[in-house]
Formats: sequence, structure tokens, C-alpha cells
Amino acid sequence: MSGSQDGNKMIWTTNLRVVATISVIFLHVASEILYQYGCVSNFVWWTANVYDSLVRFCVPIFVMLTGVLMLSRTYELNDFLKKRFSRIVLPFLFWSFIYAMFSLNDKISGGQEMSFGEIIKWVFDLLRNGSSFHLWYIYMIIGIYLFIPIISKWAQNATEKEILYFIFIWGLTLLINEPIFSEFRIRIDLAYFSGFIGYVVLGYYLSIKSFTYSKRMLRIISVLLIFIGVSVTIFGTYYLAIIDNNFNEYFYNYSTLNVLMVSIGVFLFFKNLEISNSIVIKINNLISKYSYGIYLVHILILRFMEKIMGIDYDFIHPIFAIPLATLVCLLISTLIIYWINRLPYGKYISG
Repeated sequence: MSGSQDGNKMIWTTNLRVVATISVIFLHVASEILYQYGCVSNFVWWTANVYDSLVRFCVPIFVMLTGVLMLSRTYELNDFLKKRFSRIVLPFLFWSFIYAMFSLNDKISGGQEMSFGEIIKWVFDLLRNGSSFHLWYIYMIIGIYLFIPIISKWAQNATEKEILYFIFIWGLTLLINEPIFSEFRIRIDLAYFSGFIGYVVLGYYLSIKSFTYSKRMLRIISVLLIFIGVSVTIFGTYYLAIIDNNFNEYFYNYSTLNVLMVSIGVFLFFKNLEISNSIVIKINNLISKYSYGIYLVHILILRFMEKIMGIDYDFIHPIFAIPLATLVCLLISTLIIYWINRLPYGKYISG
């Protein structure tokens, strides 16, 4: 294992962040169809199932990039909390409040009467638990950020064997949580190795690992991992839908082995991919720079697009509508965050 990062690390991590950003929007556009299993045609449902299965790697990749970019650095605790931590929290609080206000408006517009005290309590509960469904990711990543100053020192001083030991135990926790292995579980508490922290360590390890395979062989391995993982997600989800006569999102879970396989495949593919087109590079740099803000605002934009513009997953056939709605949302979200960032102190809320 090489202790030095590749010279083009910032380039491939930028490309990977852009793919994850677009994929999370794509996922949220397609996901509404999945919950309509039995109420839409099989072809429409399969379209959403295939599309959604293709991009389940988005959140794991975001977390893996956190490991790539943060575990290789040493932090003074005060400096970390003041600068890096605040860059996550301040925009999160601002947009959480915005989403809470829209939810409150929906509630009052629906005819529900609330006293001032009830409004304050309701808004507080929203902010405490998440004022929009996609903000669960920020609550999770804040918890990881709190641990970064500690785990980064371990990662930098750990041997390859020790890092692989952690990843192996973490992978074991994913395996034993599979229903097929449930009867083999033993009462050993492996909670310390579970959750998204494994993706952080995995991303760091894969970023500094120098494989002996050629780039061509690594691409083949990457594509094979993606193909197998996506296939399991697609057909596993369909099988469970038939059994339950309802959409079952088990294989969509980010802690399943199939999603892990796809995430590793996508990570390695883009780590070994070189993009030379200057226009693509400029677009990637722009989206990457505002990716956090795009993530925060994109659900609001999807709502605006549906209610005001009539653009959603089925404004034309979903096979075309989902990609087009994704691109429109990406464009509007990027422009909004770009202009907010240009305002005085806008960088503190734009993300």
C-alpha cells in the first residue's frame, strides 16, 4: 500500500462527487414510482426499478469521499470544529428552516389551525427529526464528522493489515445482517464496526491502495462488480415485490452487500478514469464546488418543478422524463446555489 495520494486525486474525486450528486437527484426523481407498485404498468415500474438500482451507490460514494479527503489530514480539534464542522452545520440549519417553513405553509394551507405555541413546537420537532426526508444524510454525516479528528489519526498511523481488519469486521456486520444468515448470528456486539463509518475507512483505503493490476483489468473488475451488484438489486427488489405484493426496499439499503459491490466498482472505475475534455472538466468543477448546496436544495426544486412547471417523473414517459427532470433540477439547483454564493455572506448558507 502506498502512503502517498495520487497526484490527480482532486480530479477523480471531483468527477466522483459530480456523479454522486447527479445520481442522488436521479434517485429521488425515480423513487416515487416504486411506491406505486401494482398501480402503474409493469413497464413503468420496471423503468423506475432499473433506474433507481443503477444509482444506489450515490450515498455510499459521498461517504467514501469523506474518507478519501478527510482521513489523510491531521486536525487540531478547535480548528476542525470551527472551520470544517461549521461549513456543514450552518447551511444545514438554514435549509432545514426553509423546508420547515414550506411544511408549515402546507399544513396551514390545508386548513389546520395552530396556535403560536403549537407552531413553535411543531417546527422544533421538525428541525430535531429532519424537516425534509433527504436531510437524514446530513444528520448521519454530522455524526461521522464528530468522529473524524479521532479516526483520522488512527488511519494515518495504522498498518494496511489493521485497516483491512477493520474493513473485514465491518463487512462481516453487513453479511450477518442478511436474512439468509440470520440464524447463524451470535451474541457478539459488533456495533462499534457497523454503520456508515465502514464506508469512510473503505474509501480512504481504496484511495491510497496501489493495486498491481493494469488499468484495463481494474476497469473490468469495476464493471463486473457494478453489473453483479446492480443485477442483484434489480431482480432482488422485483422478487420481493412479487412475494409481498408491494414494494420492498430491502435491496436498496445502503448497508447491503449488493450496494457495497456497486459502490466499490464505481469508486475504482472513476479512480482510474481520465477525463480530458475541457468543457466536461469545467462543468464538473462547477457542480462539484456547489454539490453540498445542490444536495440541500434539490428536493425543494423538484417540488417547484412539479407544482409550477409540471415537470416530474411522468410529464412524458418515465423512461425519458426521469433523466430530463434530473437534468432540469440539476441546472436550476446549481444556478440557485451559485447566485446565493455570490451574495454577501452567501457562502455561509449556500453550502
